[in-house]
Amino acid sequence: MNIAKMMQQAKKMQDNLRKMQQELATMEVTGEAGGGMVRVTMNGERVVSRVSIDDAVWQEHDKSLIEDLVAAAFNAAARSVDEMSKQKQKELMAGMPLPPGFSL
Repeated sequence: MNIAKMMQQAKKMQDNLRKMQQELATMEVTGEAGGGMVRVTMNGERVVSRVSIDDAVWQEHDKSLIEDLVAAAFNAAARSVDEMSKQKQKELMAGMPLPPGFSL
């Protein structure tokens, strides 16, 4: 493989990576906890846009329960972002001649 072709592939990968980051930034995921009683919605950059807490949770008057459910919903949303990111990276790398074990 010549250097010019390698540079073309590197530029293409860079462009694809930039596109992937833009797509992730606009995607929204929702993490849930307590059977959907608490929901956290965030984008691919992990910016939270919405938190929804069912009225039944407030009736318990249990601050630590609410805190735990919000944390669990946030973590579920963050895991979804990680999964989306890994899938997008896999799609990006498909067909690229990379050495074994290489990842972004």
